[in-house]
Amino acid sequence: MSSFHTMKGAYPDVLDASDCIYGDQGKFYKELDFANVLNCQRRPILVDLPLERTNDTTLGMIPFCCRNGMILPPSMDPSKSTSVFQINVFKMPPDLNRSQLRPPQNWKINGTLNPDYQCGPPIRVSPSQFPDPSGLPSDRTAFASWQVVCNITQPKGASPRCCVSFSAYYNESVIPCKTCACGCHSTSSQTCSTTSPALLLPPQAILVPFENRTDLANAWADLKHFPKPNPLPCGDNCGVSINWHLYTDYSRGWTAQITIFNWDDTSFADWFTAVEMDKAAPGFEKVYSLNGSSLSGANNTIFMQGLTDFNYLEAETDGANPEKDPRVPGKQQSVISFTKKNTPGINVVGGDGFPTKVFSMGKNALFPQHFLQIMLIRKGSTISISVLLAIIVFMLNALIAVG
Repeated sequence: MSSFHTMKGAYPDVLDASDCIYGDQGKFYKELDFANVLNCQRRPILVDLPLERTNDTTLGMIPFCCRNGMILPPSMDPSKSTSVFQINVFKMPPDLNRSQLRPPQNWKINGTLNPDYQCGPPIRVSPSQFPDPSGLPSDRTAFASWQVVCNITQPKGASPRCCVSFSAYYNESVIPCKTCACGCHSTSSQTCSTTSPALLLPPQAILVPFENRTDLANAWADLKHFPKPNPLPCGDNCGVSINWHLYTDYSRGWTAQITIFNWDDTSFADWFTAVEMDKAAPGFEKVYSLNGSSLSGANNTIFMQGLTDFNYLEAETDGANPEKDPRVPGKQQSVISFTKKNTPGINVVGGDGFPTKVFSMGKNALFPQHFLQIMLIRKGSTISISVLLAIIVFMLNALIAVG
């Protein structure tokens, strides 16, 4: 048994000292003021602090703290690949021996958008060294250190946390994220359908939260004579969604536009997104409003993140008139250009212009339920035009014959 008295770089999700006050801790530490104790749970949940707490004299001020749960790979930015927090723990019998230390067990790491991790047991390693907090050119050595190795895992039955919608210049409708892409509440089936395909949407509909799309989706379905299930499909329930829009297609090159939406109440710093383009990646040229590049060692992957000083994916906020206007998602957007010089024979509108996989914050994003529908619409339009041309040619021949 122990108690977390003070903490830097992280904070418990629940502040509760009752287990200490009424437990063995209160009997042993009779003179301790438990009003300052943060948590006495055996399995506490600790939350990484946001960046703005880095220089907080009470909660921050330790090197590499306060990453808001976003840890980047060392290949991206070594200075942002570490997140540190510090806990002051009071020991309890029988562990009062100064040299007998028992590190926390059963580590588990998860978050709002980042992948889930499966962690092994702590292993004793050489004491770590940290820069002295005073700022002097000295290192401070830990009394003891343990290493816990955690690997990304996909728990059975776990829902995605991000989804993708598709649109194109040749199609008036947007193919939205899949129904219940990131899970549905148990009560959802009472008010909406958890199995019906998501309704095709007008382009402006993806700019507003799902709960404000009903009128737009209904009006669009009536206008385009699309079938409407009763009840209507449930939402995707994803905190982040990504729209991939096929923007232009020319003889020498083509462009796409990517938009990342944050529907959550939490802002994300140092967000990143990667798209796999099996056939189009060799033709990648430039991302204009984001920091984009081909990922080293993976010639079919394009990696994107916010530009320096513009790397926040802001949280959802109120509209200009909160009583009437829907909430506004945080978003980042950019056009991506491709050349056809290095990809001879590429069929952009036939499907090669769409990614085959999308990753957001390292998590695989779920594709729309009817991804091929946008290509089928394109092919259908081509067939209609071909038939129309054939009819015109036939009519011209008939006129010439009559003349």
